[in-house]
Formats: sequence, structure tokens, C-alpha cells
Amino acid sequence: MKCTTRKIGGRDIRIWSGGTGAPLLYLHGFEQHPGDAPFLQKLGESFDVYAPEHPGYGHSNGLDTIRDLLDLTLHLRRVVEQWGRGPVHVVGHSLGGMFAAELAVIAPHLVRKLVLVNAYGMWRDDAPAPDPFVLQPDALAAAKWHDAANASREPSAFDAATDGTAQVFRAVNLAAATKFLWPIPDRGLSRRAGYIQAPTMVLHGESDELVPASYSRALADAIPGAEFAGLAGAGHLPMVEAEGGFLAMLRKFLA
Repeated sequence: MKCTTRKIGGRDIRIWSGGTGAPLLYLHGFEQHPGDAPFLQKLGESFDVYAPEHPGYGHSNGLDTIRDLLDLTLHLRRVVEQWGRGPVHVVGHSLGGMFAAELAVIAPHLVRKLVLVNAYGMWRDDAPAPDPFVLQPDALAAAKWHDAANASREPSAFDAATDGTAQVFRAVNLAAATKFLWPIPDRGLSRRAGYIQAPTMVLHGESDELVPASYSRALADAIPGAEFAGLAGAGHLPMVEAEGGFLAMLRKFLA
């Protein structure tokens, strides 16, 4: 993957890109961009991958110009339009799944097929999900991973030579995430999901306790014609813990 910084709507946005095939926009999760991750490299064998870092994360700026989820969604619309590839497949993970669903609502002409991976955006008063911002590291790892030992394998855009300390990098990213996830991740997606027209797969790592399976099933139920697919042996990051199964599911659905 090639890393570049591009001016989009007055914001400096860092983007990883590469590969050949149909255009695919990848939107990362709430903690960090995965950088030049192995699963993105392998997606590049089948797709032309475009993976922007969200405003306010890492070296992407402009979060101060984004007041709410609508502003962020319009930013993503501009990302796709400026890319110039026409309609694209969109894969959104975690917080990026919320963003991807909203993009499919507001710009259906730009989304060919939609994959939502352990996506935030729903809420159930009868089964409240944990607040990831208050969990202690051990508790977060237990909730996030099928096997907490896999935490050391999590890919990251963090570069100690340019980003300072990992603690500061993480704090900046989480501060950006709170704008959309805190105190709860309900920003009305359940009311709008019925407008999604793109063929959609809601993919869920079955061991995830940050976004429980009931939330992903509710999201799939809210999107017309969406299919739900569970992936065993994986938690909140199935692209890491079950990379082979994850990639096979994506390629089959997007074919």
C-alpha cells in the first residue's frame, strides 16, 4: 500500500491505496487506521483499495470543521467523488461501519456494494453495549478479541519515528472517536438504514463483546435485503483473527 496525504475539502487526509480491480473504499475503526495492514495488501490483489484516515486521526486533520455525523458523511462523499472512480464498493469496520452505512444512505449513487464489519451505530436499551472509552486495558482486550493474545497482532498506522509516543497517538484517535460514539453510538442510524439501496452484508466476528451480535443482527434487519454472516474464532477485528475467512467472505460477496 502506498501512503499519501491529499487535500480534500480543505482537510489534509492521509490515505493508503493500491491494488488492481474494482474500486473499494475501506473505512477504519474507532481506535486507529490499520496502515499498511496485511489484509489490505491482500484485498489489493482483487481490488483497487482506497483507505483514508478519518479526520482527527493520526496525520489527518480537519476534525474541528466537522460538527456532526452528517458533516463526516459529506466529507466521505467528497473523498469518493475526488477519487474519481464512480460508484465503489464500501467496506466499513467498527466506527467506519457506521460511517459506511451513512454514506450509503446519503449518496446511494456512489455505493455499489456495502460490507459492514462489527459496525457501531445501533443501540439497545435492553442490552446496553460496553463503553469502550472507560474499559481498562485488560477488560478492553477481553471484550475485543476472541483470543486476547492476538492483541499484539493488531495493525496500526502508528510510526514511533514520526508520531511520538503510542499513548499520545491513541489518545488523539480516541478523542476523535468520542465525537461519534460517546456517550452511546446511537445517532439515528436505525431510522435511516431503510434507505440503503446497495446490496449489503453485515459481517460479525462472533466473539465480539464491544458490538454484540444482537446489534449486528438488528442492523442487518434494518437494511432492506441485507444478509448477516457470522465469523467464528474472531472478535471485533475479524480481519486480523480470521483473515482468511474474512477475505473469502468479502471476495465472494463483492464478486
